[in-house]
Amino acid sequence: MGNLPMIPSIIVAILVALANASACNAQNSPQDYLNAHNKARSDVGVGPMRWEAKVASYAQNYVNKLKGNCKMVHSGGPYGENLAWSSGDMTGVGAVKLWVGEKPKYNYNSNKCVGGECRHYTQVVWRNSVRLGCAKVRCNDGRSTIISCNYDPPGNYVDQRPFDIDPFQVPLSFNRGADDN
Repeated sequence: MGNLPMIPSIIVAILVALANASACNAQNSPQDYLNAHNKARSDVGVGPMRWEAKVASYAQNYVNKLKGNCKMVHSGGPYGENLAWSSGDMTGVGAVKLWVGEKPKYNYNSNKCVGGECRHYTQVVWRNSVRLGCAKVRCNDGRSTIISCNYDPPGNYVDQRPFDIDPFQVPLSFNRGADDN
């Protein structure tokens, strides 16, 4: 190898461990959760959320209770809540993408889900939910992951729209009815 110095194996092991720890935290920081939520909100003209430590602490305490049996059961607490489960590792950004992926099933005109679940999406873009806290836990089985995002104040109230848009600017994707697919 020429004149390159030999790097002791312990240093290599430390560098690999640090790189893995950094990769594990990728897409799981408060800013990552906020960016993913605020992108979806911006797409429909809703203002950004901000991270709230109290709400994040609630989310963390709750997912810690779920890690034993790894079953997704809503907390019934004071906040709006989205849960995501994966049989392997899932990032916070991956969970938000999963919820935002329900957007095509939300019909703005009828304010209803058409063709499947959409209420995770409507909570993400609920205009009055302005404080966010999320948490992730690896379940006791060593494989599965549960992620919870909590929203303050909560959304998804019956007969209320998650956001308002100018009727002359309704995107085509919101005009689709069940028969248009």
